[in-house]
Amino acid sequence: MLTTFARVYVDDLDTALPTFAELTGEQPGLRFHYSDLQLATTGGFLLLAGTDDALAPYRGTHATAIVGSLAEILRLAAQHGGEVLDGPNEVPTGRNLTVRHPGGATIEYVEFNATA
Repeated sequence: MLTTFARVYVDDLDTALPTFAELTGEQPGLRFHYSDLQLATTGGFLLLAGTDDALAPYRGTHATAIVGSLAEILRLAAQHGGEVLDGPNEVPTGRNLTVRHPGGATIEYVEFNATA
């Protein structure tokens, strides 16, 4: 795993970002749109902004992890009884998939593509 982001669901990205930038001491890194959402990273946080309806399908995912290989995550999920809920999919930052692990943790994994 390369890095992990705690997910924070917010109403408005422009309103939330200054606080998180000050908390982390870092300016936002990535900022992009996906579906009806606006997303940005700062420090160890991934902020997702949108309406309640737009955020509803994503609120059950606890974290986003950047990984070197989705194939390795698929292998581990199968080996340990994880359930692939979505993906692999092409997304603005590369490819992703979402896994519910035994015990109930739901994690989005992203194989990051820096040119995306």
